[in-house]
Amino acid sequence: MSDVATAPNLIEASLEIAAERCEDLTPAVYRRLFAEHPQMEALFIRDTNNLVKGEMLARVIEAILDFAGERHYAATLIQCEVITHAGYDVPPDIFRLFFGTVAAELREVLGKDWTPPIDQAWRRLLEQLDFYVTHPDQALTQNTSSPAGAA
Repeated sequence: MSDVATAPNLIEASLEIAAERCEDLTPAVYRRLFAEHPQMEALFIRDTNNLVKGEMLARVIEAILDFAGERHYAATLIQCEVITHAGYDVPPDIFRLFFGTVAAELREVLGKDWTPPIDQAWRRLLEQLDFYVTHPDQALTQNTSSPAGAA
């Protein structure tokens, strides 16, 4: 388990609160992404009904939950998706920001319920996720520990 495993319940709890308050985070998350990185909107021009964006966000949330918990697959999935998304002209520096975009939208949805412990749990999670985004070579990360101790 990861360092974040000391607080996976905070990550999960924040997502549960958001789900109770917002039926679908997809429009808000992508509105934020496109406001911060307008060049990304062109990549979704054909997704007029938000199905692709919704599927992507669902996979990101699933990966976040796995990464904050047992890490059965999320680290490898993230590394693979960095490479896959580079083929879609999504540079790794933009790919890595999407997790933060999700966290920022959750912070807004939670409002006063975004507590300092939740904030700290998300900061640690984002820091650890960032390691896998910036190190997509799986062979190297299997033999090297991340700054947070995850391999």
